[in-house]
Amino acid sequence: MNTTLTMNYLDKKAKLSSLWVFVFLNMIFRDLHELGRAGFLEEMMTGVVNGVQITEWLMLVGGLMIAIPLLMIPLTQFLDFKANRLTNLFIGALQIVSVFGNNMAPDLDDIFFAVIELVALLLIIRLAWCWTEDAA
Repeated sequence: MNTTLTMNYLDKKAKLSSLWVFVFLNMIFRDLHELGRAGFLEEMMTGVVNGVQITEWLMLVGGLMIAIPLLMIPLTQFLDFKANRLTNLFIGALQIVSVFGNNMAPDLDDIFFAVIELVALLLIIRLAWCWTEDAA
């Protein structure tokens, strides 16, 4: 067994997993940060936030958007090379679309969190794209 190749493979998985943890925490803290916005809690109590009616389906979509990066943390550790690479590429791109879709009328803190998340997602895509089977 080639120890160097094994360490590079594990290192790639650890890097990807760590980046998914970072993306997940960034999403959570962005949502928590929004609670400090004046009038936000009052909007939540009415069921309309930023002009959008909060429905059960919208809550389900929001839950899925949070669950996907959270699910990527263990998947990155347990999937084989090919599935891992493809999943990270696809979900990374999907999350980038999600970032733009969620920031239709951003304020400064939304832009701040979106930029950080986009950089991490682009790094995930780059690591997965450059990951060769020889390294795996």
